[in-house]
Amino acid sequence: MGCFPCAGGESSKKKSSKKKRIEDTHKDQSTSKTADTTKVEQRKDVKKENAQNVAQTSDESVEKNEPRENSNPVNKARTFTYAQLVRATDNFKAAYFLGEGGFGKVYKGKLEETDEIVAIKQLDPNGLQGIREFVVEVLTLGMADHPNLVQLIGYCAEGAQRLLVYEYMPLGSLEDHLHGHRANIKRLDWNTRMKIAAGAARGLEYLHDKMNPSVIYRDLKASNILLGEDYHAKLSDFGLAKVGPMGDKTHVSTRVMGTYGYCAPDYAMTGQLTFKSDIYSFGVVLLELITGRRAIDNTRPAADQNLVAWARPLFKDRRKFWQMADPALEGEYPVRGLYQSLAIAAMCVQEQPSTRPLIADVVTALNYLASQNYDPLTNPVQTSKRSSRGQRSVDDKQPDV
Repeated sequence: MGCFPCAGGESSKKKSSKKKRIEDTHKDQSTSKTADTTKVEQRKDVKKENAQNVAQTSDESVEKNEPRENSNPVNKARTFTYAQLVRATDNFKAAYFLGEGGFGKVYKGKLEETDEIVAIKQLDPNGLQGIREFVVEVLTLGMADHPNLVQLIGYCAEGAQRLLVYEYMPLGSLEDHLHGHRANIKRLDWNTRMKIAAGAARGLEYLHDKMNPSVIYRDLKASNILLGEDYHAKLSDFGLAKVGPMGDKTHVSTRVMGTYGYCAPDYAMTGQLTFKSDIYSFGVVLLELITGRRAIDNTRPAADQNLVAWARPLFKDRRKFWQMADPALEGEYPVRGLYQSLAIAAMCVQEQPSTRPLIADVVTALNYLASQNYDPLTNPVQTSKRSSRGQRSVDDKQPDV
């Protein structure tokens, strides 16, 4: 962690005579910052600070999770006052409430200055995520620029208040569409599912391969994939993101964080976080898109509650692939597309991280599948429904995976 020049009004002669003492002071400051990191993570009450101090706070609370100076990042996030966001949400009116997560409650709002419709997250001081996640979110999204990442418009760090302002995603989350029970949510057809999968993969590719430094998402799941107009997928919620290994390092050692069912088994057992940890999580999301099942579903029999554990035996026999298609599709999917998408998912959820594909290869495969527009009206054989015995008729000649 670099040291900042000491501020003061000493003459150049004094600075020259005290050079050694300043260097020693810098060393002491570095040691002090390391000790402060522990204090910041344990502190329950946030000190009063204004929005301009967020970048400085990040040095102590993000534990080297911020982009380095040589990457020349530009944080585009704007600062808001708490009063502005109170007015935007009509004092956080219940009618504007959108949902709640580990960070806190989310409200729909309208900025007075621009009439822009936004989503505003308000940190819950007693929630599962805290000031560290707030800072990581500002640093990661504020410097990111990609059409498949949710745009962070700005933030508020006034007194004890911590709020994040995002672009509004009108279609909600992927989880809402796959597992929600709202009557106004449209069933996702096959083409839309592949489009969402490809968009989410491109967002992950940006984090892994195009950001500087590269970022491991660490919390890829259906509820963190938000949908804009025409089901344009964007990754959201970067509070658990971590700068990836650099140089000759293969992993980042950290405490295990994430969501049960999506967390890679190798990371869960060792605490060694790699880019392949995200690939596993993506494979689980892709399986959810194909099967319509939850990553973990406690309402099912014990043997079927874990999606990956349920799918693994079926991966071994292509004749059973049709059993993995979401019943909500009502048989309307391309057989070859089903096989190919399941093959991608199977590779992503391999137990050994070294056998999982790179995200660039996943993007290439899913971009192809998303480009193959499926029309059920012109594919009568592939849309035949299951018989009363629960079987589905397909071509005798089954395509290769």
